[in-house]
Amino acid sequence: MQFVRTDIPDVIIVEPKIHGDERGYFVETYRADKLEEFLGYKINFCQDNESKSSYGVLRGLHYQLPPHAQTKLVRVIKGKVLDVAVDIRKSSPTFGQYVAVELSEENKKQLLIPRGFAHGFLVLEDDTVFAYKVDSYYSPECDRGIAFDDPEIGIDWRIPHDKLILSAKDKAQPKLSDTDDLFEYGINYYG
Repeated sequence: MQFVRTDIPDVIIVEPKIHGDERGYFVETYRADKLEEFLGYKINFCQDNESKSSYGVLRGLHYQLPPHAQTKLVRVIKGKVLDVAVDIRKSSPTFGQYVAVELSEENKKQLLIPRGFAHGFLVLEDDTVFAYKVDSYYSPECDRGIAFDDPEIGIDWRIPHDKLILSAKDKAQPKLSDTDDLFEYGINYYG
């Protein structure tokens, strides 16, 4: 298992080792000890989630506020997505910037998105199955979002906006500059 820091160093690509032969493959998708050794702190994942979506579905950009802020470890079981993490930590040197990584059933890459980031993904193949771990339970009171098409962030979603399929909730999210519900850079949200 290899860990690679992205252009926003707190967002980590996890590249598991794939053992394959004529029978198929085996991959170790999660090792708490190795991840914690790399990060230098402990993450207690408590819930796994899974979704199935069609080509063009865009889910996000979502996050939860403290005390229910979430770290996510995301991956694709079947299909392909463009996965995006946006830094929403005020005063961060990378505030408002994003990382986009293609995750697929072929490359088996995962993305670790820490607390203080908004997360979203665009489905690039029909019948894509997306799975992720979180370290805090969902809380409707702490649920927030940022507009997927905020021009100040400028995410290249790779397909025309008129081909995107979004929920009513995701169509109505505020721009980053229009929300005060953000994180502070330099605060340890892991207790």
